[in-house]
Amino acid sequence: MKHQGLAHIAVQTEDMEKTIAFYELLGGVCTERGSVQKPAGVSLLAMIDMGGFWLEAIQSAGNTPVTAEGGALPHIAIEVTDLPAVAAELKAQGIDTFLTPEPVVLPEVFGGLRNWFFTGPSGEQIELIEHFS
Repeated sequence: MKHQGLAHIAVQTEDMEKTIAFYELLGGVCTERGSVQKPAGVSLLAMIDMGGFWLEAIQSAGNTPVTAEGGALPHIAIEVTDLPAVAAELKAQGIDTFLTPEPVVLPEVFGGLRNWFFTGPSGEQIELIEHFS
């Protein structure tokens, strides 16, 4: 099987507009919207360009409740160059769902890194990660 790389990461949502607004706060741009007819009704779709990868937001037909307790895709990681500055900017925008009070520093993991997890509007976990130089 030949592949060309990652196509996108899908995130289920109960509120499409809230999800788009959230990922736009993180620097994303919603470039396309669509819908798909399912037996239970119409599912809404949105493609968000996150500058290096695509995120597909899916609001299921009938607005089926989302349960994101880890699952097969436990988190999305976004590489940053100044973790404290990025986190401060997000907090200033009202994002207050960080899972720990401070970033975690892991000098022995993958050449050294620090990360900080927070949750998105549908319970998905997002990791901000900064690798040491």
